[in-house]
Amino acid sequence: MLLDISSWWTILTFPEKVYWIIAIPSTVLLLVQVVLSLMGGDADEMDTDIDLDLENGNGIEGGAGWQFFSYKNVLGFFTLFGWTGLGFLQMGLGLLIAVFFSFIAGLIMMVIMAALFYYISKLYQSGTMIIENAVGRTGEVYLRIPPNREGHGKVQVEIQGNLREMDAITDDVKELPTGSLAQVLEIVNHQILLVTQVLY
Repeated sequence: MLLDISSWWTILTFPEKVYWIIAIPSTVLLLVQVVLSLMGGDADEMDTDIDLDLENGNGIEGGAGWQFFSYKNVLGFFTLFGWTGLGFLQMGLGLLIAVFFSFIAGLIMMVIMAALFYYISKLYQSGTMIIENAVGRTGEVYLRIPPNREGHGKVQVEIQGNLREMDAITDDVKELPTGSLAQVLEIVNHQILLVTQVLY
């Protein structure tokens, strides 16, 4: 078996050897990355080193970014680059043609993977609560809220289709009693609702 592999490797041209060296490791690593991503165990810090993260610009935590130059996308580039180049060389086309089309194929793979992981990220985040979505909504006071930010109470408010029980404070001069209605004005410290009483 090893002798057969050695004989096969010996008869390959130098460009074919280069393409094989690129294709096999990148394919294995890409498959590992995809499996880890789908299992939720992906090491995202590996992407942050080389990301060109085109955020939506609003600075809201949890926004999904378009990541083109990421670790997974670069692996995708070299995977398709390697296999496409081998295919063109096996067809008897020239090296320059093989390199050109394998480079184009690699770029297309990067775009596809960037889009794929972008939409996977959007689907994941759609199930994650973004507290800023509570601003402007009206909820019911669950535990009384002391006036003038003198203490915390709790408000039940619907966020992203789910009823949530959140800590709340108010600038109102009177406390908000249990059972009253309160409108969310803003988010304080990324976790506390600033509310005001809604009068009937």
